[in-house]
Amino acid sequence: MNAYIFPGQGAQFTGMGLDLYEKFPEAQKLFEKANSILGFSITDIMFEGSAEDLKQTKVTQPAIFLHSVILTKILSDSFKPDMVAGHSLGEISALVANKTLDFESALQLVYKRALAMQHACELQPSTMAAVLGLEDPLVEAICAEVDGIVVAANYNCPGQLVISGDVKAVEEACELLKERGAKRALILPVGGAFHSPLMEPARKELAEAIEATVFNKPICPVYQNVNASAVTDPSEIKKNLMLQLTAPVRWTQSVQNMIKDGATHFIEVGPGKVLQGLVKKIDRTAETSSASLL
Repeated sequence: MNAYIFPGQGAQFTGMGLDLYEKFPEAQKLFEKANSILGFSITDIMFEGSAEDLKQTKVTQPAIFLHSVILTKILSDSFKPDMVAGHSLGEISALVANKTLDFESALQLVYKRALAMQHACELQPSTMAAVLGLEDPLVEAICAEVDGIVVAANYNCPGQLVISGDVKAVEEACELLKERGAKRALILPVGGAFHSPLMEPARKELAEAIEATVFNKPICPVYQNVNASAVTDPSEIKKNLMLQLTAPVRWTQSVQNMIKDGATHFIEVGPGKVLQGLVKKIDRTAETSSASLL
């Protein structure tokens, strides 16, 4: 069974999407439509902007979404998902791929999400850190010992977990984690504490936009970040997406459940190969590849 997976923030690169724009008239049309919906030329930044330009959350998120979704649409008849999942932002790309959301509505949600997260980041100094080499329950327990807000945010693969919270609490947690045997506990160059309670203002803002958006019956299940389970009911998908910003990304558990439900081939759609690497670390027998236009 084919599981299509969609990357999140961090997968961007300069020049992303230019090959699609130049080779495929349908891609050109969708990119131009995106410029119109967003009210600025995201294609200029994607194709010619610097890495610094692409790092802005309000650019990064729609750029990665566009790369993934436009690639999906070009694949057309060869795109036959039995199940889909996306890492954080990638979940919205996955919801276009399984036809829960249309292109325009999803892009508007992505942009609102990016702006809401940017705004939440400005309210309080906050950050994230990657923790390598410890069991998940031990990382969770150590975070619980720290004063302030610090929580498990991304369960990426066994032995790799990202924590998130206010700067002081994350720094303190990193010191404790290293003392207890973490191979690394490294502060990440991000603007805020994604997937933590500090994203509550963004969650509220985005929830209103999600509530006002039409969610259709999908063509296949989506394994959502919040519960790592197969979901096909549009109202449940909507509810889980509303919770996503303040809840952890359960990627390890999602991939394990997809495999348990019959996934044999994981195809990453969008920039980079990060998710393929994580899938292999979760189950080395899983077959992985990038979506190809050849």
